[in-house]
Amino acid sequence: MADQLAWLMDWYAAQCDGEWEHRYGVTIGTLDNPGWTLEIDLAGTPLESRDFEPVAHNISPEEAIHGPSGNKNWWTCEVEESVFKAFGGPRDLEAMIGLFREWLERSGT
Repeated sequence: MADQLAWLMDWYAAQCDGEWEHRYGVTIGTLDNPGWTLEIDLAGTPLESRDFEPVAHNISPEEAIHGPSGNKNWWTCEVEESVFKAFGGPRDLEAMIGLFREWLERSGT
């Protein structure tokens, strides 16, 4: 976990240019079913115009609407209005950050 979190902190710091951080950023929150939310603003970054294919792991379409049952590993990720949005189970924050990192690295940015 420390590796992915350290990487995300470095990515965030690299975006901070005296202006970007006043309008954009990274938000990590919690869900009540339980789980994590991760939102990363892409505006003003090289990823802003990159395509992202939504990803879902271990979650059915029904669960995506009403929340997953039990304590299983699951996550969903998408880009909406220049924001990378990920939602996942209580032990999946590292995987969610990793998906963002993989997308960035695949895009060559």
